[in-house]
Amino acid sequence: MKILITTDVFIKVDGVSTSVKNLFYGLIELGHDVRLLTLSGDSKNHKENTFYYVKSASLDMVYKGIRMPLSYNNKYIKEIIEWKPDVIHSQCEVFTYQYALKIAKKTGAPIVHTYHTMYDDYVGYIIPFKRLGRWIIKKLTKVRLKKAGVLVVPTHKVEKAILDYGLKNEIQVIPSGISLDQHKERISPQERLEVRRSMGIKDDEVVLITLGRLAPEKNVDEVVRFFANSYKKDNKLRYMIVGDGPSKHELERLVKNLNLQDKVIFTGMVEPKEVHLFYQLGDIFVSSSTSETQGLTYVEAMANGLPLLCRYDDCLNGVLIEGENGYFYSDGQAFDKGLSNLKDKTARKVAGNKSLEISSLYDKSQFGNALEKVYKKVLKKSDAN
Repeated sequence: MKILITTDVFIKVDGVSTSVKNLFYGLIELGHDVRLLTLSGDSKNHKENTFYYVKSASLDMVYKGIRMPLSYNNKYIKEIIEWKPDVIHSQCEVFTYQYALKIAKKTGAPIVHTYHTMYDDYVGYIIPFKRLGRWIIKKLTKVRLKKAGVLVVPTHKVEKAILDYGLKNEIQVIPSGISLDQHKERISPQERLEVRRSMGIKDDEVVLITLGRLAPEKNVDEVVRFFANSYKKDNKLRYMIVGDGPSKHELERLVKNLNLQDKVIFTGMVEPKEVHLFYQLGDIFVSSSTSETQGLTYVEAMANGLPLLCRYDDCLNGVLIEGENGYFYSDGQAFDKGLSNLKDKTARKVAGNKSLEISSLYDKSQFGNALEKVYKKVLKKSDAN
């Protein structure tokens, strides 16, 4: 099967790009002819084997890391049309979706679209009035995606949002696959101990860890405040924040104001190949984000054997099982209670083992197989019409 994947986000490391990469290579392993069309990191077109990069410009003034194409009349589009894909799988609704529509019109290939992003949580970056922004998002999404044959969503949380928007497309709930190979690699207990000591962590301290983009919608400031209250009761706690983003300086100021500079560690951005090492330096994965469509970092943390302590969100249904691989919280008191339950080393070990068991359900091999079935179904439907 000839499959074209289109995405605005590929160079930047985030949940969407990780999902796209896992899908691309998963489909290759299944024997399909796959090509990917995305935006370059500069104002030049270039091609690397089956990866097409369209020249683009930065939109950092809107949201850091976002880019827009400089032209919709591109030589690569002609080449892809001549290649004639059987199906197009678009991953972003904004810029490259326009390419998907054009190629679909020229080739007759049906469009499968994955809805990754809950724009309601990001609309404040552009429109200061949330109610107006959400109304605009609802209308634009409904118009934009009406030509997609099938909508793929990672969780029932996103399915509900799509239905609330009034879309009539067929919807398939398929969790994004994750390559767990890296996260199955383990550092030795001695190496872990030495690295933690080099970071100033004492052997008897319990380390909470957050990993990901530091942006307002991730609510890391809430975790910092909850951690500060818990630390007042137990000074054997540390908090490690792994990642970078627009909220980093604000978070550093908050930590300073709370006089926690010696207890909160900012590592900055880490290399993707080293992510699993940082997860394993922690003891408990914590998150206050409610903006995730699926939250790949939750699954990555579980694959590294960590229990979870997270603010409740619909996307965590089936991922965090209360009392088994972690605890939910809705306020500081519940955060402190869940943390108290996980301070015990044996309790963390039991919960971590359950996390490992659950994480195996999200392996990328199952992801590719599930989407292959969707492609075959949409092609059969397209041929019938």
